[in-house]
Amino acid sequence: MTQSIYEFEALSTDGAPVKLDQYRGRVLLIVNTASKCGFTPQFEGLEQLWKDYADRGLTVLGFPCNQFGGQDPGANTEIASFCQLNYGVSFPMMAKIEVNGAEAHPLYQWLTREAPGILGTKSIKWNFTKFLVNRDGVVLGRYAPTDTPKSLRDDIEKALA
Repeated sequence: MTQSIYEFEALSTDGAPVKLDQYRGRVLLIVNTASKCGFTPQFEGLEQLWKDYADRGLTVLGFPCNQFGGQDPGANTEIASFCQLNYGVSFPMMAKIEVNGAEAHPLYQWLTREAPGILGTKSIKWNFTKFLVNRDGVVLGRYAPTDTPKSLRDDIEKALA
């Protein structure tokens, strides 16, 4: 059983392995994203958080997912290009993953165990569910898709303090 977020690895949009251990000592905001969702404009707010807090120790990590209404059907390179062109995304975007079910990425299996949703549910309900992880790799909170990036500022400030 994995005990730490730093034991996980993901793939970048270009297919290169990314060891989460490289983010040790940083606060992480991990978000399952989609390019064709009603919440897609949140990319703008996520990018603003990244710009405002990166030098203080925040890393935003985007994980595209096509499990909710087929709202991210493109290839990884198309997704990365869309995010950059439309929202100026410069924070790290990973390769597309599944966040629910038997094929769910191990990171998301761990995150949903560490921070279950309302009524203890483990599954991710929709795109732009967010997880805040402290500098020690402990999940501080899980946020609904309707929680805007701006609404997380106080919690991020506390985690960075």
